[in-house]
Amino acid sequence: MSADPLQHRAGKTERSATRAIEVRRSDRRRRTVSAYREGDRTVVLIPARMSKAEEQRWVTVMLDKLAAQESRRALGDTELAERAERLSAQLFDGRARPASVRWVTNQNTRWGSCTPAEGSIRLSHRLQGMPEYVIDYVLCHELAHLLVPGHGADFWRLLEAYPRTERARGYLEGVVAAARLPHVPGARGE
Repeated sequence: MSADPLQHRAGKTERSATRAIEVRRSDRRRRTVSAYREGDRTVVLIPARMSKAEEQRWVTVMLDKLAAQESRRALGDTELAERAERLSAQLFDGRARPASVRWVTNQNTRWGSCTPAEGSIRLSHRLQGMPEYVIDYVLCHELAHLLVPGHGADFWRLLEAYPRTERARGYLEGVVAAARLPHVPGARGE
């Protein structure tokens, strides 16, 4: 059994956050990897034979899965507004102040929208269940619109403050690409 000093918070791995990660290796475990929350830490169970590189990869995968599960369960409009306020404080010095932040079901072609004149932010319900860092990215994108309405250079410079921008955009591009793939009957046990 080994303990890893890495920490986890809001879907990203870092050394100074609030949630510790403990990796437990088992000789009896052959192929499966699992993870769960135990108090203020995350426990990841892996086969003993796994390399350090595989361990790192699986820790990231399992943290994202747990974050997605928690996001599906816990994020209502109130939590979404609190999250936006926290992100604004962390990344924009609290300057982006939305009047309302809520989930909507009528956005099927975009991930979010913002009306700067009203200070309203709406996120598509399709984001629910995605990893926290993806939801945070879309929230940051819309918060940035409260400060810079268009998609010019100033807007993108502002959005660079979110450290997982590139990863979140790649995730969303993958979701869009996967939706365009043809459905093949009989694939994956269907």
